[in-house]
Amino acid sequence: MFFVIDSFGRKIEYLRVSVTDRCNLRCGYCMPNGITSIPMEEILTFEEIAEVCKAAASLGIKYIRLTGGEPLVRYDIEKLVYMIKSVDGIEKLTMTTNGISLKDKLTSLINAGMDGVNISLDTLEKEKYAYLTGFDCFDKAIEAVDAACESGIKVKINTVVLKENIDECTQIVELAKDRPIDVRFIELMPIGEGKNYSSISCGEVFERLKKVYPNIYPETSDGLTGPAVYYGIDGFKGKIGFINAVHNMFCESCNRIRLTSDGFLKTCLCYDSGVMLKNILREGKDIRPYMEKAIYQKPEKHCFENKTEITEKRGMSGIGG
Repeated sequence: MFFVIDSFGRKIEYLRVSVTDRCNLRCGYCMPNGITSIPMEEILTFEEIAEVCKAAASLGIKYIRLTGGEPLVRYDIEKLVYMIKSVDGIEKLTMTTNGISLKDKLTSLINAGMDGVNISLDTLEKEKYAYLTGFDCFDKAIEAVDAACESGIKVKINTVVLKENIDECTQIVELAKDRPIDVRFIELMPIGEGKNYSSISCGEVFERLKKVYPNIYPETSDGLTGPAVYYGIDGFKGKIGFINAVHNMFCESCNRIRLTSDGFLKTCLCYDSGVMLKNILREGKDIRPYMEKAIYQKPEKHCFENKTEITEKRGMSGIGG
């Protein structure tokens, strides 16, 4: 099978597709109040997204993750799931969501071909959830976690490490005790509004967990669709993961690219490198040569340790989380 590599020999197999920059929550580090949304006419249609996914598959992309904003606010998202999963070469399609609308749409999403779901959840305290997100929707998020677990698909919890929730890390991992899910702690990247937050390392979380769970032990990662380092805890059904995006660079094994909701193929979170595919698509041209060139020119590594070198101006909701 043909696959495309960048100039540093990395095989690119994973495409994250943002279907919208809109969201039904207002997390301060991602999409606080006052953020202007992209006009709908500038957002890629489902047909255009599917065309990019077809081109990506022809270049060796196997794994697709739908993101946002919040992907479930995009009307008829199940249709897009079906369209992408029908593309030859796409082996796995997953989604990252805040879970607010997931319970009601879960069955139709699975029937359309969704293989797994990551649910963003930064706290287990109802009042703190409302404070962090701007909405009193904690119960819906927890209901989504349980419904997804009961459905049988692969479920992961994404928790961004903040000063507001560092004291909850031992409680959050308990979600994996009686549920076959992965709980992952993610370092906040200094992109967009995230630049205004203090960076807390996953190492600090790990040290806190070791004090409570001294039997924590390394697990094997799938190594395919993500950079998380996994651990197990005796008596737990699920695993604990750490994504050390800032404090432990894993760029040498990066296998991903991103498509923004307005059609920009982005090759690194830290920089504005890539190519705007939307205009090429709408001119009826073959986008594959442009994609291949952009991938080949993918930067070697990020510069999160030196914020002055970051050239990306958009926030995570505009890029795709």
